Amino acid sequence: EFAGYWEYLLDEAIFTAPPHANWGGTALIGRDGRLLGVGSLYVEDARPAPHNLSGNMFVPIDLLKPIFSELLSGNRSAASRKPWLCMLTTETENGVEIVGLAPGGPAESRGLKLGDVVIKVGDGVVSGMADMYRKMWAIGDAGVEVPLTVLRGSTALRLSVTSEDRYKRLKLTHSY
Repeated sequence: EFAGYWEYLLDEAIFTAPPHANWGGTALIGRDGRLLGVGSLYVEDARPAPHNLSGNMFVPIDLLKPIFSELLSGNRSAASRKPWLCMLTTETENGVEIVGLAPGGPAESRGLKLGDVVIKVGDGVVSGMADMYRKMWAIGDAGVEVPLTVLRGSTALRLSVTSEDRYKRLKLTHSY
């Protein structure tokens, strides 16, 4: 599993080490010559604590095969229309902490602040970033209201954030 701080989650990922700087789009080829994955990211935790090891994260080819034609025809899959709050998070000893907000994005517009800790999505307690994403995405597609409970200092705040579609905010400049 891989949870990215920019509201990104893969149920499965392949991690390799040592890291290679030119990772983007790199093919991961097995000993038998088969394509296993496509390079995506440099990560500092290819092997988790306490023995952290930097490396690269690859998207397994088996995750891409079912959506390949969608990617070619529209640069995205139907499954990618998930609620997006335009916030960056990290897991800390306090929980899932907001460490970045896109200017004018749904989270910032609704009043979320850097340092807020997301403790619930709806009535479900959040146990980590992957859990938070799954709870958000289970509510519905982009545009849905996402009810959050955050801790700001010692005060619990309940609010609802109208999500958006990341592809309408991000400007795709390439067509493949």
